[in-house]
Amino acid sequence: MSAPHTEISWHNLGVIERVDHLRRLATLLREFPVVGVVGPRQVGKTTLAGALSQGWRGPVTHFDLEDPADLARLTDPALTLGPLRGLVVIDEFQRRPDLFAALRVLADRPRRPARFLVLGSASPDLVRGSSETLAGRIAYHELSGFSLAEVGPSRLETLWLRGGFPRSFLGRTEPASWRWRQQLVRTFLERDLPSLGLRLGADTLHRFWAMLAHYHAQVWNASELSRAFGVADTTVRGYLDLLASAFMLRLLTPWSENLAKRQVKAPKVYLRDTGLLHALLGIRRADDLERHPKVGASWEGFMLSEVIQRLGAEPRECHFWATHGASNWIYSWSAAAGDWDSSSSGPRARR
Repeated sequence: MSAPHTEISWHNLGVIERVDHLRRLATLLREFPVVGVVGPRQVGKTTLAGALSQGWRGPVTHFDLEDPADLARLTDPALTLGPLRGLVVIDEFQRRPDLFAALRVLADRPRRPARFLVLGSASPDLVRGSSETLAGRIAYHELSGFSLAEVGPSRLETLWLRGGFPRSFLGRTEPASWRWRQQLVRTFLERDLPSLGLRLGADTLHRFWAMLAHYHAQVWNASELSRAFGVADTTVRGYLDLLASAFMLRLLTPWSENLAKRQVKAPKVYLRDTGLLHALLGIRRADDLERHPKVGASWEGFMLSEVIQRLGAEPRECHFWATHGASNWIYSWSAAAGDWDSSSSGPRARR
């Protein structure tokens, strides 16, 4: 249902304007009673919701589920959320997946007096019951880091080296950006992944993530990694899927055709953010990157993310195609704008 209070005023959006994301959210909030913004931690979801709230014409209520006081307020979600009007923002929703049952009831009310914007650092598949409970009532918008279209071509080198996390990209110095990324890796391993159900030591997780950095832009080889960790193939695949569900990895699935050639059927693995990739590889400066053996793979992942964002393609629409023994990859996107293909001669340096 369209309503006047979903109109947004575009002003005071900060140093890097994310107007396209704000417009997309405004459209979804006109069409759906519940909208989920998902993406990795510290990518700017709360800031984006704040900018949306500033332009919202009507009352706005905010809950942060990392705040014990807000958690206590939501002990009885129907009682707390029922009387609210306007825009209701619930941050870190993956901490209380049981809230989706209450949102379903509220979303089905006549005239829909409130719209709900839920923010989370885990994919809907990882939050049990969200997709089923709110089917037909919720739309998801994935927020990635800054793109080249947002920061401008003149800052390409900085974006590639530091990645798109706002605090990393906007760091006052290269060492400051580096320290921020190191702390993000530590916090993610010690706090966020255990909260999502992965019960492994932080040192083991760091070693697994660092090994994946060396496999960046390569086809997934479960047997090789399982031998290195002394566990079953299915176990390391579980680790991989969890990192992907937390938006730290991109798994590019193979496109399958009924051809006589032996096609590659395992996904390609990419760290989504080149800044985190470089932190895990020990790449601090631009000259370190230019001399590193993974420079070509880093550039490939960077440009892949840029193309996906530019096309607005969904993960299920992005594929690669290759045959065993071939040196060329073909990337395929089937987006709203139509099918689009690109070929590559494999990882190589940009220059």
